[in-house]
Amino acid sequence: MSSNQVIQNSGLFRVGDRVQLTGPKGRMNTITLQEGLTFHTHRGILAHDDIIGQPDGSVVTNNVGVEHLALRPLLVDFVMSMPRGAAIIYPKDAAQILAQADIFPGATVVEAGVGSGALSLWLLRAIGPAGRLASFERREEFADVARDNIATFLGNDPQNWTITLGDLAETLPDTMPSHSVDRVVLDMLAPWECLGAVSEALKPGGVLLCYVATVTQLSRVAEAIRGTGFYTNPDSNETMVRGWHVEGLAVRPDHRMIGHTGFLITARRLAPDTILPELKRRPSKTDFSDADVEAWTPGALGERNVSAKVMRKRVRAAGSSAELSKARGLDAG
Repeated sequence: MSSNQVIQNSGLFRVGDRVQLTGPKGRMNTITLQEGLTFHTHRGILAHDDIIGQPDGSVVTNNVGVEHLALRPLLVDFVMSMPRGAAIIYPKDAAQILAQADIFPGATVVEAGVGSGALSLWLLRAIGPAGRLASFERREEFADVARDNIATFLGNDPQNWTITLGDLAETLPDTMPSHSVDRVVLDMLAPWECLGAVSEALKPGGVLLCYVATVTQLSRVAEAIRGTGFYTNPDSNETMVRGWHVEGLAVRPDHRMIGHTGFLITARRLAPDTILPELKRRPSKTDFSDADVEAWTPGALGERNVSAKVMRKRVRAAGSSAELSKARGLDAG
């Protein structure tokens, strides 16, 4: 078994498996199976022992006759329900990141920051066991939650993944040799601060992708990328997902949709000493005053800080899940 694959994603449910239970009204809950435990709702009690040994996709009944559909959660289900230190990158954006950054099996990828580990899981799956993922995170508590979330889903600590604590601009040069990285994905407040180190690490032809939340961040990082002279002209976009209600002839768009979550901006590293041909562009404001910079401060961008108490609770929850998953892996071995 490779170090970045789920221990078991099919077959009969067993102790240590995570199971997604869907009730009659569509409400979903995810539990980790343990002998002798029970799952409680306001509509009865469901014994874990009644799920253990059943095949994936079974319907199980609680003590008052209420039925629940039992399925192993997909990666998209896991990342939406796992303990969070920082806000996660939504699956719709993660899918576009994999496509637009052209993440491929065997690639060497740098990621900063790691947040809660959601994107790390998608990247690990895409690069496969032959690839390498180097993640960078400033906050130790976020790194701890990410480690535990990834260990929970994979059942182990991937050998081809590392987390380095500290500022990317300072730690990347000491971690990755020059022109050794295939792809860089930046999910941070001020990615323009790291362009010097990133440009040195990227191979010619390599892809830089930045995920930013606001138009002010998008504007500044685009001009910063152009200003280095090391990249192709950046492309930017956002992804929106609208579901549809389909039931007989009642076919219509859902009332709610996943709208704006962030912008993706990509560019490719030029070869050394290459000068990109000038594009015909309208004159634009590319210098910034103190008032402009103020618009990019964490407070102005609406950055929400998790309280220390909530953070400790999430760290404990992630750690507990990781220990159960690792124990399952040892038992399987």
